[in-house]
Amino acid sequence: MNQNVFAKNRVESIDVLRGIVMIIMALDHVRDFFHVGAFQADPLDPATTSPMLYFTRWITHLCAPTFVFLAGTSSYLVGLRKSKAELSSFLIKRGVWLILVEVLVVTLALSFNPLYNFLFLQVIWAIGISMVMLGLLVRLPYAAIFTIGLVIVFGHNLLDYPEAAHAAHKQPLGFLWDLVHGARFAIYSYAPNRVLAIIYPFLPWTGLMLLGYSAGKLFTAEFPAARRKKILVYLGFGAIALFFLLRGINLYGDPVRWVKQDTLLKNLFAFFNVNKYPPSLMYMSITIGVSLLILRLLEGVRNPITEFSKVFGRVPFFYYVVHFFLIHTLTVIAFYMSGYKSGDIVSNQVPFLFRPVEFGYSLWGVYLIWAAIIAFLYPLCRKYNNYKSTHQKWWLSYI
Repeated sequence: MNQNVFAKNRVESIDVLRGIVMIIMALDHVRDFFHVGAFQADPLDPATTSPMLYFTRWITHLCAPTFVFLAGTSSYLVGLRKSKAELSSFLIKRGVWLILVEVLVVTLALSFNPLYNFLFLQVIWAIGISMVMLGLLVRLPYAAIFTIGLVIVFGHNLLDYPEAAHAAHKQPLGFLWDLVHGARFAIYSYAPNRVLAIIYPFLPWTGLMLLGYSAGKLFTAEFPAARRKKILVYLGFGAIALFFLLRGINLYGDPVRWVKQDTLLKNLFAFFNVNKYPPSLMYMSITIGVSLLILRLLEGVRNPITEFSKVFGRVPFFYYVVHFFLIHTLTVIAFYMSGYKSGDIVSNQVPFLFRPVEFGYSLWGVYLIWAAIIAFLYPLCRKYNNYKSTHQKWWLSYI
């Protein structure tokens, strides 16, 4: 097979997987805004959840780690066309840009608060700071980057122990620690009536991006298709096996131990309920393991589903920003249609305006709204993708 065609097929499989997880991601965000119980109970709590609600939340666990991992993979592939210095500069600038977008644009889309009383550091921030770190490390030998990624991903849960010790004595470790690893929705006041919520501490995500960057080598011409597919299968099943091994031992790899429940279903719920904030080794193992297997299955596949998903996967940043504004705009419409008044716009329990804690619909309603949003976004993303692929403007690489 011609190497150019070969490379194209590989890039398409990455785009398709990215598109699939972004479609799934929107389901979780629609649930946050439109499900009646979204701010009243944890959808993964075995004691209060239902099978459909649990599945709806758990399946979206695949999104952030896959997106971060593939961002690293794409960075490696971009680097094939650049010098190390050019790649380093590009990653640092793009990373800083993403951090600014998180604070100024995504925060506004989430809150609809033009006064910015509540700032969010979520996945775009995590990708941004991880890109900056990768940009600083990219001049190192490949083996060094791979080793640093492994050490972070496999070792960062050691930091759970000092965190637990300080928590037991009610001694917070502070802002910088939360920014790097400790935050579990940590909130800090940075001015009167203004707070910052650290939802995604960056260290584990940086480790995952470094491993994604290292995996980019699999998608070069030195790895024939058969060999790459075999490696993806081994890595995928190996990561899943690691999850079951660690969960069975129940001593390391997640800050919350698995506690046996009184029914088989609740046991399953508890067993797979692993920590995302920050992402534990178990969390990354099961999610990336599944994603690697899907990536292997997608290679060379072309059908209406993959073509549909690929459109979203090729314009991820555009999709991400627009989908939040769209979801929140629909929330405002539903807010007034449900009979709420202006006095209900601000809630002390929810950081999103126009989203009272008791507002919302059943899970079936969430799925219908999600499907409508994806259908609406598809032609927009397809049009932008067509524009992006036919123009060479410098700013297109940042949007």
